[in-house]
Amino acid sequence: MAPTPEAVRAALATVNDPEIRRPITDLDMVKSIDITPEGVVRVGVYLTVAGCPLRDTITRQVTEAVGRVEGVTAVEVELDVMSAEQRKNLQAKLRGSRAPEKEIPFAKPGSLTRVFAIASGKGGVGKSSVTVNLAAAMAASGLKVGVVDADIYGHSVPRMLGVSERPTKVEDMILPPVAHDIKVISVGMFKPQANMPVVWRGPMLDRALHQFLTDVYWGDLDVLLMDLPPGTGDMAISVAQRLPNAEIVVVTTPQVAAAEVAERAGSIAAQTHQQIVGVIENMAWLACPHCDERIPVFGEGGGQAVADGLTRIIGTKVPLLGQVPLDTRLREGGDAGKPLVLTDPDSPAAVELRRIADRLAKRSGSLVGRRLGLSPAGR
Repeated sequence: MAPTPEAVRAALATVNDPEIRRPITDLDMVKSIDITPEGVVRVGVYLTVAGCPLRDTITRQVTEAVGRVEGVTAVEVELDVMSAEQRKNLQAKLRGSRAPEKEIPFAKPGSLTRVFAIASGKGGVGKSSVTVNLAAAMAASGLKVGVVDADIYGHSVPRMLGVSERPTKVEDMILPPVAHDIKVISVGMFKPQANMPVVWRGPMLDRALHQFLTDVYWGDLDVLLMDLPPGTGDMAISVAQRLPNAEIVVVTTPQVAAAEVAERAGSIAAQTHQQIVGVIENMAWLACPHCDERIPVFGEGGGQAVADGLTRIIGTKVPLLGQVPLDTRLREGGDAGKPLVLTDPDSPAAVELRRIADRLAKRSGSLVGRRLGLSPAGR
C-alpha cells in the first residue's frame, strides 16, 4: 500500500534545516507532498534563498528520511525558493517580535547562555587553537555551541574549523555556517578575497561585533565562545560593554614575557567588572621522544604566575585551568580544519583540552543578578 501523507510528514519532521537546526516542517519549508498509487513520493521543499549552499544536503536528507517510510518506492525532491513575504514570516517565527533597537540576546538578564571570552596578552600563544578545540570538545559532549571570531584583523577560526561556505542571509538575519556541530561567524566569511586585510578603526570594530551578536541567528546556545584579539584594545573594551556578563579565560605560555602581558590582558577585568574564570597555559611542555621526561621548551610556571597575579589584582581566586602540552598534531589539525580533540581524542593535548572544556561546562553559575522568579508571600 502507498504511504499516507501523515506518515510522510512525520518523516519530514525528522529533517532539520542544516543552518537553523530546526525541523523543516516547523519552518514552513515543506511546499507540497504528492503520493502516487505506486508509492512514488514527490516532496516540494522551499529553500530560504536562491543558491542555498546546502541545497544538496537538504535534498539528500529529505530523500533518506522519506525513503524509510513503509510503502515508499521512490522519492523525488523539487526545490523552490521562499518569497520575500515567506522569508519575513520565517524571520518573525525565529526571532519573535523585535524592538526597533536590536538587542543582544546573550546580554539579557534571563539568558542561560554562558559566554566565555578567550583572551591573551600577545599573539602566538595558541589562543585560537585553544578556542576551537574547547568549542569542539563542548559540542562533542552534547552542548549547543557557537563561536564568534572577534579577532577581526587576525581571524583564523573558519580555517581551523574547516568552514569555507559563506553565511546565508534571510532578510536582515544571518544564518551562520555550522562545522563539527558548532555555529561560527567571522569577518573572514564576508571578504571578497581570503587574504584581503581588514583596515578598520574602533567604531567599525564595535559595529562588527554588534552585528555578530544581533544580526546572526544563534538559536538557543548553551555556550558562546569569543576568540578575542590579543591585548586590551578596542575589541576587548567593546566586549566588556556589549557583554558585561562574559567570563574571561586567559591563555598564555610558560614564557615570562608572555605571562607578563597575559596578566595585563586579564587585569582589564578589574576595570570592566568582569569575572575571570581561569588561566590556560598552552605549550606547557614537550614530551621527550626518547624518554619519559617533559621538556620545558618555553620555561615553566608562567600559567600559575598569571593566575596568582590576577588573583592579587582581582581579589578573588583565579585558578589555573590546565596545562596543554606542545603537540604538532594540534597545529596540523588547525591547518586541516579538524580539531585535535575530535581526530585524536586520546593524545595528551586533546585529553587536557577536553578536561578543561568539561571543567568550564560544569562550573556552577552564580545567581548574582539572575531573576529567580520568586515573589514575597503575603502576610
